[in-house]
Amino acid sequence: MERKINRREKECEEKHSNSEGSEQDKDYKTSLITLNVGGYLYITQKQTLTKYADSFLEGIINGKIMCPFDADGHYFIDRDGLLFRHILNFLRNGELLLPEGFRENQLLAQEADFFQLKVLSDAVKSRWEKEQLASRETTFLEITDSHDRSQGLRIFCNAPDFIAKIKSRIVLVSKSRLDGFPEEFSVSSNIIQFKYFIKSENGTRLVLKEDNTFVCTLETLKFEAIMMALKCGFRLLTSLDCSKGSIVHSDALHFIK
Repeated sequence: MERKINRREKECEEKHSNSEGSEQDKDYKTSLITLNVGGYLYITQKQTLTKYADSFLEGIINGKIMCPFDADGHYFIDRDGLLFRHILNFLRNGELLLPEGFRENQLLAQEADFFQLKVLSDAVKSRWEKEQLASRETTFLEITDSHDRSQGLRIFCNAPDFIAKIKSRIVLVSKSRLDGFPEEFSVSSNIIQFKYFIKSENGTRLVLKEDNTFVCTLETLKFEAIMMALKCGFRLLTSLDCSKGSIVHSDALHFIK
């Protein structure tokens, strides 16, 4: 008799446990929201979309704002589906995190305004203003010899990322210590200074191209810098010192986009 009672109690406990599990699964499923934004489907949690009170998304989820549904019953929002990933990431992370080279600040700011996310809108506009300011500032890179300042090159450009690209390539190759390349050098924010500079002699080699082909002599380094700039959409504004009769023989190059 006691054994039968224990069995019944166990069965009741299992049913109760299964019932609780079923309710939890149901609650979890209802907390997931699928949005169709301009033809792109996004699945996220209700708490993510309602993070900012009085935002457009919070209004939709809580029934304050009427929103149409697509054929599958998902909320449909007629906005830029690709840019919405940045809106959603902001809601998830609480900060603006954009991929390197992002250039659609104006469009993203418009999307942030539409979704009534003032914090995001302000962050995007601030980022945009900083980029605009940076684009007007001239950045330079000086490659020089600590013993002979006349042997070297100054590269001026209004895009810091381009200067950084050239700088990183030269530093990378310097660390590899190829034949004929100086082994001792120091790097600061705008200057790469070699203890013994690259001499314009046969056999002196510098890897600069993306396909890792060899580049010879300082003059060829200048030529490669010009080719890299043109490939990235810059134009050679002027050679700051053409007294030597050739662009590649000048002491400085100035690029602008």
